[in-house]
Amino acid sequence: MNGKNYFTCDICDKTFKQKGLLKKHTRTHTKDKLYSCFVCNKEFSQRGHLNVHLRIHTKEKPYSCDVCGKGFSQRGNLEEHHSIHTSEKPYSCDVCQKDFSRKNHLNVHYLIHTNEKPYNCDICLKNFFDRSTLNKHYRIHTNEKLHFCDVCGKGFHQRVNLDSHYRIHTGEKPYSCHVCNKAFAHKSSLNLHFRTHTHEKPFSCDICHKDFSYKSNLNVHYRVHTNKKPYSCDVCHKGFSEKGHLNAHFRTHTHEKPYSCDLCGKKYSQKSHLKIHFRTHTNEKPYSCDVCGRGYSQIGDLNRHHLIHTNVKPFSCGVCGKLYFRKADLKVHNRIHTNERPFSCDVCHKDFSRKSVLNRHLRTHTKEKSYSCAVCNKVFSQRLNLSAHYRTHTDEKAFFCSVCGKKYFRKSDLNLHYRLHTKEKSFSCDICNKDFSLKCNLIHHLKTHTDEKPFSCEVCGKQYYRKDNLNVHLRIHTKEKPFSCSFCGKKYSRNYDLKVHYRIHTHEKPFSCDVCHKVFDQKIHLNEHLLTHVNEKPYSCTECGKIYSRKDKLKVHYRIHSNEKPYSYDICCKDFYRKNSLNHHIRTHTKEKSFSCYVCHKVFDQKIHLNEHLLTHVNEKPYSCTECGKIYSRKDKLKVHYRIHSNEKPYSYDICCKDFYRKNSLNHHIRTHTKEKSFSCYVCHKVFDQKIHLNEHLLTHVNEKPYSCTECGKIYSRKDKLKVHYRIHSNEKPYSCDICHKDFSRKDNLNLRLRSHTNEK
Repeated sequence: MNGKNYFTCDICDKTFKQKGLLKKHTRTHTKDKLYSCFVCNKEFSQRGHLNVHLRIHTKEKPYSCDVCGKGFSQRGNLEEHHSIHTSEKPYSCDVCQKDFSRKNHLNVHYLIHTNEKPYNCDICLKNFFDRSTLNKHYRIHTNEKLHFCDVCGKGFHQRVNLDSHYRIHTGEKPYSCHVCNKAFAHKSSLNLHFRTHTHEKPFSCDICHKDFSYKSNLNVHYRVHTNKKPYSCDVCHKGFSEKGHLNAHFRTHTHEKPYSCDLCGKKYSQKSHLKIHFRTHTNEKPYSCDVCGRGYSQIGDLNRHHLIHTNVKPFSCGVCGKLYFRKADLKVHNRIHTNERPFSCDVCHKDFSRKSVLNRHLRTHTKEKSYSCAVCNKVFSQRLNLSAHYRTHTDEKAFFCSVCGKKYFRKSDLNLHYRLHTKEKSFSCDICNKDFSLKCNLIHHLKTHTDEKPFSCEVCGKQYYRKDNLNVHLRIHTKEKPFSCSFCGKKYSRNYDLKVHYRIHTHEKPFSCDVCHKVFDQKIHLNEHLLTHVNEKPYSCTECGKIYSRKDKLKVHYRIHSNEKPYSYDICCKDFYRKNSLNHHIRTHTKEKSFSCYVCHKVFDQKIHLNEHLLTHVNEKPYSCTECGKIYSRKDKLKVHYRIHSNEKPYSYDICCKDFYRKNSLNHHIRTHTKEKSFSCYVCHKVFDQKIHLNEHLLTHVNEKPYSCTECGKIYSRKDKLKVHYRIHSNEKPYSCDICHKDFSRKDNLNLRLRSHTNEK
């Protein structure tokens, strides 16, 4: 202690007003650290430093900025931050005139000019400009990680690294390239990317002078000259110059395929292979020919294509003299002469001359379809078929007939079409002399003479002349429907059925009646309609004498007599006479409504209901009663109406023996016995026994009254209430009391009168 009551440090002569402060200071020389963090065990020489450190773990930030609200764990950090808002930088560098908000930042900056690095690491002897950078560096040796990710728990030495890591979880990419707008999570990644635009290659090989954009690529390249292969496979001891190549190679032993396609699920052992495969979905072709502009998905394909323009075919077949661009193509060609087929199928043992043909063949066994359409997700086993399919979306028909101008998606289809003009039918049947333009059609035709059906269904035993017919049939068992509507998503087992379905959306009706010019979407419907003009019904039932215009309808009718119900639903085991009745019933389970009104977009589960509904838009009522002249928009409603005149009540309830004109009236009546109320309001959950009552009730929630009286303008929420109201104006009283013969406009008033006679309450 000196004369002025100051306490002086014996080592550095620094003075303190209090003995306790000197004691704390002495620990900076002795390296004594008495205070330890109970979370990470880091030690400190002063308790205050420990308290500040603990805020890293507790996330406590007691000091907040008045301007932007950002929080800080230390007051000094807040004061530094304030200078951002004030833009005050009072400390200036004498050398380069750069300004700083804090003096210690200026002092550190000076070291750049003097190249002085006074802080050095005791372990690796690396030097640093400032102590804070040295402290951060120490964590590499101690493996101390103070900053942890809340999402995945990963630890980091520095806060800036944690902030950078967070972007993996948030997907944030704040750094964007102003040339191509590609975004990056880190500024360093953006800087590296920018070299792809500037073509900057600052790293050069001293031996061959090849330039590289990245230093890491140069380091790997050096191994080409040194033949250094530091990475070796533990299984086969093969050496590699890059660790990535070793990892990819190792998967040939483990058969691991960690890279999976999000669209079709196909897996690959290398990321680059997945990237190339993905182009089959996106149809991306990044490599284009400088001469003709044709694009390719792989650079190898482009290099092979370039030979076409040079027209150099250096490889010649010694047998037939045919020339080839590549030696590999010549090698494959030679197998035609030697009949060599080195590639064999492990499943059926069929041999092939080329591996690519074997791979295509294998897909017939595995049912693998690797090529997927990016528009409709339809999959194909061959890329050629995918390319042809793409043209159906773009409506591109690149191949057109020079005779009639008709266009086709594929060249093979055009070649077949040409035979219509040339009348060329090169293939003739030896039995009946019928000619065919295609050999496959002749082969199928010959089977009709021999009654040979070589293709048999393994499930039900049904036989077919042609394999494609069997394939279509098999979809009945597998429930496979590969043809999907791009409008509504409905699926079909046959492409023809999809084409017919499309006409619902396009309203296309290509078949026209020559008599009345009515149009139809299917030819079979036109044929049925034509019979209405001749009124011909040549098919009659031998049991009951009922006649039909079509044989298939008679066939279905016979099932009523034989009680044959060949169509059954697996879920409820209910049987049906007709397939369309089964399909209709299935929709009661699935609630599917596939038929949509193009006027009001109301949907229906049956086409007949849609057709009936369409008449409400044109207000057409083509069906009239011959007894009273009442007209109807639907034939079935007229049929029900006739029962009023004939007093026919075909629907009877076994319990009370009451009879009804209509089936839905019977169903409604049954609910009066069972007290069942199947229809529930989604707003207030009130239940009703009939759907019409639910619909009327729903109007009370929206306060809608769509029915108005044309006489007085009074409005009602229900049509039946308006109907009753009209009786006030017409003085109609349809309900009469049998006792006093008084008439009433409403049935409930009649019931009240009857109770007054019987004294019933």
